[in-house]
This record gives sequence, C-alpha cells and structure tokens, in this order.
Amino acid sequence: MTDADRSDSLMSPIQPEQLDPGAVIAQSLDNQWVPAQLTRDMIESGRSLDQVDRRRVREVRAEYFRSLINASQVVINRAYFYNNDAINRDLMEEDEARAAHRRLLASGAIVPFLLGERHPAEEPPAHLHVRRQGFTAWQETLAGMSASDRVRCVRMSWDDSQGDKENRERARIRLFQPFTEKVQGLTAKDIDVLAAQVGVAREDTDRFGARLGEVVGFSNGLSVSRQPVVRNTLYEEFVSVPGTNVAEGRYDRAKPFAAEIKQLLDLIYNVNLADALGRYPLTPVGSLRRVVLQEAREARAATVGVVQDPEQLLTFLRRQSFAAVQDHLTPAAVNDLSLHDIWRLRQTPVWNAYIQAFGALTAAPEAFHDGVGRVFDCYVRLNSEILKLARERRQARPSAWRPVVEVVVTVGAAVFTAVSGNELWQVAGSVLPLTVSGSLTGSVQLVLRNRMAGRQEQRFAREIATVRLASEREWAQFHDLVRRLPGYQDTAGPAATGTASATTQDNEDLPEY
Repeated sequence: MTDADRSDSLMSPIQPEQLDPGAVIAQSLDNQWVPAQLTRDMIESGRSLDQVDRRRVREVRAEYFRSLINASQVVINRAYFYNNDAINRDLMEEDEARAAHRRLLASGAIVPFLLGERHPAEEPPAHLHVRRQGFTAWQETLAGMSASDRVRCVRMSWDDSQGDKENRERARIRLFQPFTEKVQGLTAKDIDVLAAQVGVAREDTDRFGARLGEVVGFSNGLSVSRQPVVRNTLYEEFVSVPGTNVAEGRYDRAKPFAAEIKQLLDLIYNVNLADALGRYPLTPVGSLRRVVLQEAREARAATVGVVQDPEQLLTFLRRQSFAAVQDHLTPAAVNDLSLHDIWRLRQTPVWNAYIQAFGALTAAPEAFHDGVGRVFDCYVRLNSEILKLARERRQARPSAWRPVVEVVVTVGAAVFTAVSGNELWQVAGSVLPLTVSGSLTGSVQLVLRNRMAGRQEQRFAREIATVRLASEREWAQFHDLVRRLPGYQDTAGPAATGTASATTQDNEDLPEY
C-alpha cells in the first residue's frame, strides 16, 4: 500500500458544513501569535520570536489545551501539527502523548484543515519551511493509527473533476480575497473608533489615520499590478525590521504604529478561515477582537445571534446569581497537564455537560438569563475535574480560585464589562463620545475565568452575539440604562491588545497567505 493509499484509507474528507456547530479555530497556533504584553516587550527590546520562544511556546501550549477543554472540536491548519513546537512535542514521544493525539484525531476532537493537500500525510511542497523532525513524527502518528480509525479532514472542496480547480477558486474567494478587501477598507472605517480600540492615544489619531492610508495605498498598488496582497508582504513594508525574514518575528519600533498595524493585520488574517468554515475564531483573553473591524457581518447572523434592542442588550449586564463554589482551588497552569490528561477530561460526564451547556447558550443568546447560570455551574465542576487530574502530577501547583463570569459588551468605541460570580458583582463602562459617523455595531463576549488571574490558568472567551443598534438615540438609551445599574462606574478609555492568528498554510498552487 502506498503512502497515498494509506492516507486515503485513514481519512474521512468532510465539507465545512459537516464540522460540529461548536467547532473553533484557535488563533494562538499561528506562527506569528504572541501574547499582547510580550508583543510590546519584543518591539521595545528588539527581540525576535526565537529569543522569546520558551515563554511563547508555553503560552501557545496553554491556549492549545484550553481550546481542547472548552470546545467540542478544534480545526487546526495541517502545517501546525509538524511546525508548531507546542503541538508536535506530543507527536515526537512514543508514549501516551502520541496515543492521546491519535485518539483526539480519531474521535474528531481535532480536525486538520487542508488548503491544497488532498490527504494529511502528503509531503509539503519543497519550497515551504518544514520542521523535518516534526513532519516525520506527524507521518508516524498517522501511520500508527488503528485500521478502523478515520481522521476527519476539512477542505474547501474535494471535487477533483477539474483538477482541484474548484478548491483553489473557493480558497481565493473565501480566504485571500476577503483579506485583501478588509485591508483595503481600513480607511473607510471610523478612524476615531479604530484608533481607540487598538490603543492609539487620541492626540495621535490623525497620524495613525495617515499611516493606515499608506497601508491601503500600498495594498491597492499590489492589486493593480496583479500581485497578491498577503500578510507577509505587508509585514515587510510596515511591521518587520528591513532585511529580516518575516518568520523571525523582528518587529521594527522605527516604523510608525508598527504594533497597532500588526494587531490589525493579524486580526484580519485570523477571521477568514473561521468565516470560510462558518465557525468561531477562538480568541485568547485580552486579544484584539473582530468588533474592531466595524463589520455588518450579515454572513454570521446564522451562527451568532444579533441584538438590536437596547433593553435586550442590557440583560447581558444585569446581575446573575450562581451556585456556591465548593472547591476553592484550581490548577495554576493548564499546560502542566499532559495531552493524555486532556483526553481523559474529554471522556468525563462533567466535560460533556459543560460543552452542552455552552452550546445551548451560544445557540440561543436571547435566553442568556436562563442559561448562563448552568454554564457557570458546569464550569466550576469542570475545573474541579481538572484539579483532580492536576493533583496526580507532582508539578501541578493548585492556587486560590475565585471563578467568575465576565460579560463584555462593545458598541463602537464603548466597552461595558460586568463581572459576576462567587458573591461578587461589578459593572463598569469605558465610553468615548460618538463621532459624526459613530459606529453602532459591536458584540457580546462571554468570558469564564479566575478573578485572581494568571495567564496560565484555565479560562475561556467567546463571542455569543452581535450588536447592531439602529441609531444614536438607541445607543443613548442603552447607555442611560447601563448607568442606572447599581454600582456602575465609568473607567478610563478602552485599552486593546494585539494578537496573531491562525488561518491557512502556504501551498505551491496558491499564493502565500
């Protein structure tokens, strides 16, 4: 049996619509993803990705595990299985880690995304960067799967009647073209809102807008000359140190607004695969969210509820009551667990109840008051189960825990946050005046976390509704309702942090994305 035959026999090709409704695409697995604070440190100190690799890989692995804990299914770009050290370390071990990875593949918990390949074990094109040891481990992992196992692989199209032409066209239309359009539409946004949400000081807004004009002009020039508009090319011009390979991750503090432009490019880059597959991008807590793009997003209305009524929007911020917390400890580091532990966790009734509760809430956000308490209770029980697994490993360090639900409502440049749980409730607003063309779109995000926060702890954040108010009058009505909530406080202007994100890999038949 040839490698191709073997791969075909173990693979179940699926279309995007066959993914689980709760499937996510984890942003943190992208080769340029860096936590927000670390990004700022890198630009200030001139350090590269390799120079912060140890800290970064630890962060990525924690986000990788969180995605497997908090979502029924995770879609991962095939290249990341062998090029991302946070993932391939499990494949290189001959013990329970590789066995756990095989089980997660066979169960459909992990779904490889194939851009131009037709099977998961296919040799990458020679011109692409490949960690050879990781790729060998990936092939061995697939080759060692049981004859009855099947790996679900998702692709834009599997129709080969025209030599893969349909798949290439869908990739261009759903991935490459939307990236170009979003980049070229940046100056059509409300620049005041955009600047505030990426953290630009108000006095620098005009300079920031002018720099965005340069980004758009450069992108237009590429399009006119029929050159692809891809993130690496824009990085070279506006973000990276001249003469360096973009993959090195050396970001140039001498280039105006390099950090903010990186945030925007990474955000735009991230959302395309999730949109193309009709699923969610999984946003690490504190990372820049797509509400910054000020989109109408009619295409996502089928999977994310749209809130248009000020009274209905207020329900997300009103106080909730939750069950008492019995166990006041949580593992301080999710990635102190093993992949085998994650597999075991996913087999428990507690995990299944949590996934079902969260799925019900995201399917019907209008029933938030009825469903959020159950999600919280399931979240508390899930963390107790994680703690039980963590205690079996000597290196796991339990720490104090105050579990909370945080709801973040964004409308234009205004951000309202309500924190509730464990006998605690706070609500605060960070509001900038609406401009003449003020954006009245936004989102509702649900965050489950430990109030005594540490980056390595279990937490989850996901958008559960889109906000679209019809007029400034409705915005004023909503703002007035929120200000009447007991204990409401106004805070300083909204702060935003950046991230990089995962979408597609390079392929010889498609331009670098």
